[in-house]
Amino acid sequence: MSFQTHEQNGLVWLTSDILNGVRHGFSTRRGGVSAPPWDTLNLGVGRGDDMENVRENYRRFCAAIGTNPAHCVLSKQVHEANVRLVTTDDCGKGLWRDRDYTSVDAMICNTPGIPLTVFSADCNVVLLYDPVRRAIGAAHAGWKGTALGIVKKTVEQMTAAFGTDPANLRAAIGPAIGPCCFETDDDVPEALRAALGADVEPYMTWNGTKWHIDLKAINALWLHRMGVERIDICSHCTACRPDLYWSHRKVGQARGSQIAMISL
Repeated sequence: MSFQTHEQNGLVWLTSDILNGVRHGFSTRRGGVSAPPWDTLNLGVGRGDDMENVRENYRRFCAAIGTNPAHCVLSKQVHEANVRLVTTDDCGKGLWRDRDYTSVDAMICNTPGIPLTVFSADCNVVLLYDPVRRAIGAAHAGWKGTALGIVKKTVEQMTAAFGTDPANLRAAIGPAIGPCCFETDDDVPEALRAALGADVEPYMTWNGTKWHIDLKAINALWLHRMGVERIDICSHCTACRPDLYWSHRKVGQARGSQIAMISL
C-alpha cells in the first residue's frame, strides 16, 4: 500500500490506499487563505490565525475529500491518552462550537457523516478504519502519547464500543517527524522502553550525543501487538519538508497546523 498526493485548485493533500472506501485526508500547508506565519492552509484553531480564515480552510479541505465542515469534530490534544466516543451531539465542536472536553487525543465513531479531526506539526497522526463494523478512529501520538499507548487504547475502545476485530482494522500513519530529525535525550527512550520493552530498540539510535527515534515505526509496533496487520506509513518527514508541512521543532509556535481527517 502507499500514500497518494492530490492537488485541486492549489490545495494539496494526501490519502492512503489502505483507507480506500472511507473519506479521509492528510493536509499539507498548501491551498488555503491564511496569511503568514499561518500560510496558507492552516487548520489549527487557537494559534492566532483569524478564525474566519481557518473556517474557510476547512471548507476547502472538506470539499476536496468529500466531507461536511459543519459536522467536523476537533480533538483537544494535551499529550494524554483519553479516547472520546463521538456522536451526533458533538458535531461542530472545536470549529463552530466550543469543545466541552479538555483532554481528547483520540476519537472513535460509527456514525456516518462525522469527520474526526486530529492535529499535527511533527507528531504522529493515525487514522483507523474497520470496514466490517463500519467504524473509524483518529489518534494524535506525540512521543508522550506513543509511550502511553494511545493507538493501543484507541483500538481497545473500538473493540469495546463497536465489536471491532483488530484483524479487520486498516491503519494509516500520516506525515510526521522522522528519525532523521527527531533528536532527543534519555527521557524519551526510557519512557518507550518502559512501555514496550526491548522491542523498541531497533527504532532508537544513539549518535553519540542524542537519540534518534522512529515514532512511526513504534506506533506501528503498538498496532501489530494489538493484532492490526494492515498498516500504511507515510514516508514524509514534516521537519524535512517545509515546502509542504509545518514543523514545531523547526519553527516553534509561530506556525499553522496540519490535520488528519476521517469520516464514514
